[in-house]
Parts: sequence; C-alpha cells; structure tokens
Amino acid sequence: MTTWLPDVSRGSGPVYLRIADSIESAIASGTLPAGSKLPPQRNLAYDIGVTIGTIGRAYALVHERGLVAGEVGRGTYVLDRAETAPGNQPDPLTISLGGTRAIDAPAGKIRFDTTAAPDLGQGKIIGSVLAAIGEEKLSEISSYSRVFPQNWYEAGRRWLARNDWTPETETIVPTLGAHAAAVAVISAVSSPGDKIVFEDLSYTQVSRSARILGRRTITVESDENGVIPDDFERLCLQQHPKLAFLMPTAHNPTLATMPRDRRARIAEIARRHGVWLIEDDLYGGMTGDENPLLASLAPDRTFLISGLSKSVAAGVRGGWVACPPHFAQRIKVTHKMITGGLPFILAEACARLVESGQAHEIRKASTAELSVREGLAREQLRGYDFVSHPHVPFLWLKLPDPWLSGTFKHAAYRDGVLIDDEDEFKAARAEKVYHRVRIGFSSPRNREDLVAGLMILRRLLESGGAGYDGEI
Repeated sequence: MTTWLPDVSRGSGPVYLRIADSIESAIASGTLPAGSKLPPQRNLAYDIGVTIGTIGRAYALVHERGLVAGEVGRGTYVLDRAETAPGNQPDPLTISLGGTRAIDAPAGKIRFDTTAAPDLGQGKIIGSVLAAIGEEKLSEISSYSRVFPQNWYEAGRRWLARNDWTPETETIVPTLGAHAAAVAVISAVSSPGDKIVFEDLSYTQVSRSARILGRRTITVESDENGVIPDDFERLCLQQHPKLAFLMPTAHNPTLATMPRDRRARIAEIARRHGVWLIEDDLYGGMTGDENPLLASLAPDRTFLISGLSKSVAAGVRGGWVACPPHFAQRIKVTHKMITGGLPFILAEACARLVESGQAHEIRKASTAELSVREGLAREQLRGYDFVSHPHVPFLWLKLPDPWLSGTFKHAAYRDGVLIDDEDEFKAARAEKVYHRVRIGFSSPRNREDLVAGLMILRRLLESGGAGYDGEI
C-alpha cells in the first residue's frame, strides 16, 4: 500500500480533476510505479479533506485514461504503461467537457442513463415512411437540402403548438433535434464572451456546447417551482447576460414545473433587461401541463424548441424551433453552418410522421408505456424519496445517508446499472450538494429488464453502502 498523497494545490478546475492529474503525473514520474496500489478511497478522502465522491470521480477518471485497474475487494492498481493505450486516452478538453458519463457506453449494462423514447416497435412505422420517401423523392435524397418544402415548417408549427398557442409558420426552423436548435440559437444571438444563464441543474450538453463556442455560463437559483425570479433579476442587473436557457415544464433532472405567475415574472424581467430566452419544451409536450408557454407570454424574445427524441424516436434527429419575429432566417443559416445542414430524408420523415398523425399516436403510446414503467419504479422504490411524473421518462432520487451521488453511481456501475449522478447536470462549478441521482426508465428493452435494474438499485440503497468498499 502506497503512502503517496496527491497535491491538489496545483492545477486548475474541479478538485477531482486535479487529483486525477496528480495521479497521472505521479505515474509518469515513477513516483507511482506499475503495480502500486492506490490508497483506499475512504482513506484518501479523509487524508486530504474531500468527500469520497470526489475521490471516486478522480479514480474513475484515471481508470478511463487507462492508467489503473481495479477489482472489488483488492483495490486499485497502477497498470504497466506498456499495457495502456495512450492514443485512446481522452485529452484535457474532452475530460473537461465530457461530463460524468463514459465517453463510450460500456456493453452489458442496464441503461438508466438515457431518456430516449421507449422502443414500442415504431421502427417499422419509420422504416415504411423512409421507404416511401425513397420511392417518391429519389433526386431529393441524393443531394443537399437546398430548398425546404413547406410541409417541414407546417409539421414544426403543429408539433410545437400547445395550450391554445400556435406559432406562426414563418417563425419555424426545422433542425437536427432540440440540442442542435439550442446551439444554433446561442450561436446566432450571442457572441464569444457573452454570458448565458442556465439553471443550477440543467441539461448540460447545451451548457458545455456554449463553452465550446466561447460563451460564459452563469447559473440562476431554483427551487421546487423552478427558477427563482428574484435571483434571475439579480443576475440580469449584475451580470448582464445575453440569453437564458430554461426548462419551465418537467425540468431535467428535477421535474420541477414553473407556475404561471413565475413564468410571467421571468418573461417580464427578460423583456425589461433585454435578455433572450430559450424555452426547452422537449418533455413539456408529454406532460399535459396547462401552464402557458414562455413563448406565448414573451413571443418577442423567446425561442421555443422541441423535437421527437423523447416521445417518438431519438434516431430520426427531428426537431424544430419557433423564433421571435424576423429571426427565422438567421437561425436557419446558423443551424446550417454549425451542423452542415439537414439531411433531406430525415427532415422529410419527421414532417410526414407529424403531418400524418403517426408521431402523435406514437407519443400517446410512449406516454402510456412510461406511465406503466413509472408505476413499476414507484413500486420497486417504495419508501424512498424521489420525484417522478407518469409521462416523463426519468425520476430524481434522493439518496439515504451515507450514500453520496458519485459513490452510488459507481456502486451501481459495478453491479451492472448505468445511472447519472447529480454532477452530470451541474451547469457550472457549484458547492451545493443534492445527494441525488437521475434514473431514466425508458431505455430498458422490456419491463422485466427495468424491474431487474430497479431491484439492483434497491439492494444498494438498502445496504447503506456496506456492500461497496469504494474501490473501482
């Protein structure tokens, strides 16, 4: 057992990253030679004054870099460098922007770390739509999409409509999914150095994309009812952000839904301070929530985005954005510049699915299946504190003491289940700790696999950490 301790005073970034970098440096210098056993995570956490979750993330990171290997009950050991594959190791940018998920998802695990639409056999429907397009649009699918047919816009108008509000057709831009829509908006209405507001917990694929684009991310505080208007106003007064990315309905991962009065205040604050709004309604359209869209309260400065990935099929990459007046052309051009353009066959398939009513029927079937799965999750996790919605494909679980979010994630991984810890959703470095994990239940192939994975998680919760020694 080595007595080596990492030097966390050097370097920058999160503590776990500095620990991982220190381990890598010690291995490179020979301070930690091949075969050395790293200190147990609990001991190292105590010795340097950090949480065991921080150590767990650092050890997982050096494991991903191919520097160490571990076995339950034996510990974590430095590999012989001749056995590693440096060319496959992530570079610092990949590490800083990659989040807490594995870059390549390992095989043989039950996946609770994704919320794509459940597989209900819709592939056959989509396949028939694609076949029809192949027969009818041979020249179009073999070339670039230089002209967007009118039905692409009409489909977006229909899909984005909600609660007695329907966007104008001329405001619609078809996109390669909701994520691409959000990134296109950020690119089009802000410049490098501008500040973008995200909720303290958010869909961080967008916040990381914003950082790649040179934008600065700042966070607004939220509670069980979503964004706190007073804190949003404070940020607007002190930080002068250009844009805010918000999820007012069925927020990911907390499932908070903002009440009408808060939405009205957020819209009024944004208008008064000249802040653009991106309203992510990807889950909202599945819930039946009757609160007004921000886009209906502030159509002059709200970009409403949604798509097909969570309720119809993730693989078709279908999405749309409804823009404020006179912005559609700018967003369309920007989207093309950052994505390379829409493939005709995918955009046409998405439009046909919506216009035929098949997309709405698949969404109806998806929410019905999700309702059953949410019920199974409630049954398997009875007695534990979590938030869920019968039509949304994930739940937000509060971990009992002494579990930490990162440690529980690693324990679940060891036992064959992939989940997301809370750090996956932190849009910026933050001291606030929630002790929660997100469990997505739409991707298991069937209900039996879902129950099997939930039973594994329940056993871990009931063990109180006694069955997990903290080693990789």
